[in-house]
Parts: sequence; structure tokens; C-alpha cells
Amino acid sequence: MFCFAVVDALGKTVALDYPANEVTFFRMLFGVVPAFFVSLRGGSWGTRIRRIDFRAQSARALTLLGASGLFFAGLPYLPLSEAVAIVYSEAIFVVLLAPVLLGERMLARNALAAFVGFLGIVLVVRPHGSLSNLIGPSLLLSSALCGALSMIQIRKLKASDESSMTVLFFTAFGAVLTGISLLFAWRTPTLKGLFVLALLALFATAGQLLFTAAVRRDSAARLAPYTYTSIVWATLFGFFLWGESLGLISIIGIAAIVGSSIAVAIREEPPEGPAV
Repeated sequence: MFCFAVVDALGKTVALDYPANEVTFFRMLFGVVPAFFVSLRGGSWGTRIRRIDFRAQSARALTLLGASGLFFAGLPYLPLSEAVAIVYSEAIFVVLLAPVLLGERMLARNALAAFVGFLGIVLVVRPHGSLSNLIGPSLLLSSALCGALSMIQIRKLKASDESSMTVLFFTAFGAVLTGISLLFAWRTPTLKGLFVLALLALFATAGQLLFTAAVRRDSAARLAPYTYTSIVWATLFGFFLWGESLGLISIIGIAAIVGSSIAVAIREEPPEGPAV
């Protein structure tokens, strides 16, 4: 989560100078090489590629790419901590979309959590009637929606699709697609900007690998609360790098979003039996 928070901070830095599609392109481009080397572990490449569900992987990559691009586009408009908190509302969208797209039953607890999370979003955004004040929140909420669609799409992936191949497919697919978008929006980066973009990709890849390793070693329910420590890091980065501060209303709103998302993520687990 610290790595992801660094990515957010670096993204906010370069998002002020470069278009979102360009930031996303370099994040994908510099992430292909480490993703490729990680994918070399696990046996024959040809066999593993043939097992990939290209249709489902493409749909998942498109939604995740949209989440990344919209996030970078919305970063300049809000304090870093508020931007990160709004994006974490993707868990609320999953609750609302899963019954429609996956046929899952809507639980009363999840419906209540989604309502509390929505109130938290309202407190963080605090619309004042000006369209200019809604640009950032709208982009970030759209990012959260795309992130939720990506999470739902993950459930549709075949069990044979390995995580390392999934990461490689996403980064390569994203690099090609965002590379095409550079025809429409491009600003030649300085050496300093290029260094920051490369550093952003490095921390993003490291965060993905560490997160995958953590999920393989413990249950998602136990790990869920730890994912929100990135908001703490984002608050600290925002304060020390840009002098950003949070008011009481924003803190309450962030707490509502985080609390509702954790309530959705945590599931009742059967008690552990005695050691045999």
C-alpha cells in the first residue's frame, strides 16, 4: 500500500504537467519489462498463452485501463487523500453492480454499507453547484466505476489464467492502446519528467507483486483493512508535498467510505479447527 501511495503521489506530480493518457502510457510501458520477467516463471510460455481467455482479459484490461487513466485525469483537482478515498468507493459500485452483472444476491448489510459509503462520498465531494468543482470528483467516481467493473470481470476469468500472465497481458495491452492515444494528446517529457514516470511504473509494479504475494499468503478478508492504509500515506504525502490539509467534514466522509468498504470486503470466515 505504501508503494501504491507513492504511485498516487508521483501521478499527481506529473498529472499537472502531462495529459492523463501519456502518464498512463509510460506507467504501462515501463511496467512491461518487469511484468515480462515475472511471467517467465511457471513453465512453457506457449502452453500458458493458449490457456489465456483473451476476450475476458481484454474486457478486464479495458476497464482497468479506464480506471487508471481517469484517476490520473482527476488527480489535479482534489487533495491527494480525498482523491484516493473517492476511488476506494469502487467497493460500493461492486455491491450495486454484482446483482445485475453476476446474479449475486444483494445482502442487507452490503446495501446499508453502500448507503453509508455514498453519504461519505457526498461529504468528501461537497458539491457547490459549480460545474468546475465537479470535474475532479466526476472523473474519480468514473475511475471507481471502471475499477469496480474490472473487479467483477476478474471473477469471470478462467481459473487457468495465471496472475503473472494477467499482469503481463494488462501492461502490454495498455501500452499498445495508450500508445495509439498519444496521436491525440502528447507533450514531450523532460528528463526529469521521464525519470518520475519511470519511477511511477517501478513502484506500481512493485506494489502489484507485493500485493499478489500477500493475497497468496492470507485471506482477502484479513487483508482488506490494511489496503486502506494507503489513504494515511496519501494524507501525509499531500501535507508534506503540497501543504494539503483535511477538514473535519472530509475526515468524516473518508471514514464513512473506508468503513463501508471494509464492511463489504470482510466476510464471515469459519473458525479454524484444531491442529492435526
